[in-house]
Amino acid sequence: MTTYFKPAATLLLLMTLITGGLYPALVTLIAQTVFPAQANGSLIHDKLGQAIGSVLIGQGFSEPQYFWSRPSATAPYPYNAAASGGSNLGPTNPALRDAVTQRIQALQQLDSGNHAPVPVDLITASASGLDPHISIAAANYQIKRVAKARKLPESVVRNLVESHTQPRQWRVFGEPRVNVLGLNLALDAAAQPAQP
Repeated sequence: MTTYFKPAATLLLLMTLITGGLYPALVTLIAQTVFPAQANGSLIHDKLGQAIGSVLIGQGFSEPQYFWSRPSATAPYPYNAAASGGSNLGPTNPALRDAVTQRIQALQQLDSGNHAPVPVDLITASASGLDPHISIAAANYQIKRVAKARKLPESVVRNLVESHTQPRQWRVFGEPRVNVLGLNLALDAAAQPAQP
């Protein structure tokens, strides 16, 4: 029995050391050296160094002076990163139709002067429920409301949207999009008085 036990124990110890210690340490070292921002969660920090969000995870905004994100289907709280996942409601499901109708009514009530068609990504949740981006159409739909709430010219807000528009991935995949958190932080920075 000891002839089998010793090699098995040695192999277990060796593989534990390699796969549980050396390999994770090597991967962490490479990630921290080559991709430090991504390895640490693509976090965005404020002026005091406090993490205020991630470029990769959406956040909910409800104040009129901010651009609003896509609705989140995460439960029990919106934009709950621990509960990533969509609603899985199909297009013929009455619950989805009711939710979309309610979202359209809420948007029209909160922005009563806007009679443009509501972009689909402002009334439907993404597959993850944590999408950090909105489409160009969704950003343009909100420009008047945000400009009015911030008492800024629409051209200033439109320029911020354009400067925060990200192209297709590798110019091939997906559609141009706007990161909502980045855009809202730029709006806050534009509203700050210039430092002497």
